[in-house]
Amino acid sequence: MKKRLNTIIGPRVPPDLQKQDSLRFLLPTLLLSLSVVCLLVSISQPYWRLKLHAPQYPGGLSVQVYLTHTTGDVKEIDGLNHYIGMKSLSEAAKLERSISVAAVLVLAVLLLGATYVHTRWAVLLVIPCLIFPFGFLGDLYYWLRAFGLNLNPEAPLNHAVKPFVPTILGEGFVGQFKTVASVDSGFYLVCMGCVLAIAGLWFHRLAYKPLQDQALS
Repeated sequence: MKKRLNTIIGPRVPPDLQKQDSLRFLLPTLLLSLSVVCLLVSISQPYWRLKLHAPQYPGGLSVQVYLTHTTGDVKEIDGLNHYIGMKSLSEAAKLERSISVAAVLVLAVLLLGATYVHTRWAVLLVIPCLIFPFGFLGDLYYWLRAFGLNLNPEAPLNHAVKPFVPTILGEGFVGQFKTVASVDSGFYLVCMGCVLAIAGLWFHRLAYKPLQDQALS
């Protein structure tokens, strides 16, 4: 069991080599740790933003989507959506919002774990972080599509707007309304974290593969 565990976590760095070439072993840890910081900070930032331009609202309406909640002109947009038969924004992704913070914390722990694993198995600990941005956009698209294609047939203006798929990025049009959707600071932080994690893996390989090869020879 111990031998198998050592095969997974890899060889430890000899103290003399650590002192002699400290930057080599510090760099992957630093980059992966910065990736963790980006993930944790992103929790407090909006991931997605929608701006709606309507004739009765000259300044437009906007909504910001965080991992756990939604802010902005939510009531006004829900009111407009009600007339065309779309559900309230609060009804979307209830499960995802309830577990989102825990999920990010798990990703952070996995990234920190990759700093301790000195073999190629570290890649498996980083992959969930790299998938996360795509998972967020995919889940967002799922809910927008589900809401847009399942309009309430008894809504006052149901016949004025046909079922549609809201635009997840860029400009879109719903009846007389124009929408502009874009990712926001939280999403950019996660993407930055992914870039740092990939760089961390690169330097991780440069640092620890020679040790692993030496241990196997």
